[in-house]
Amino acid sequence: MATKNPTPKVQLPDRDDGNSVVLERRTQRTQPPQMFQVLMLNDDFTPMEFVVMVLQEFFSKDRESATQIMLKIHLDGKGVCGVYSKDVAATKVDQVLEAARKSGHPLQCVAEPIE
Repeated sequence: MATKNPTPKVQLPDRDDGNSVVLERRTQRTQPPQMFQVLMLNDDFTPMEFVVMVLQEFFSKDRESATQIMLKIHLDGKGVCGVYSKDVAATKVDQVLEAARKSGHPLQCVAEPIE
């Protein structure tokens, strides 16, 4: 006695009855994350050498570029230390403020969005 495997019955419409839904595949493009610039603000009490050390330690600047940024902060009142994503920028600000606090300096550092 031979048995046959059952064949599934699929009904294909002979014609389109107008109730069909066609899905389009669309490629989704995500926006890059908003970037933030970390700024150090000038004050009359924090030593220039401390600012250079902070730029080298937390922003991986060499001595010459750290000195140039420090002079910009001193002359213009503020200077860009780096551009990062929101979380990284917030971490950098916290690191700088903590180091300044531990050293007894009033150095201020902020992150602001880039438009």
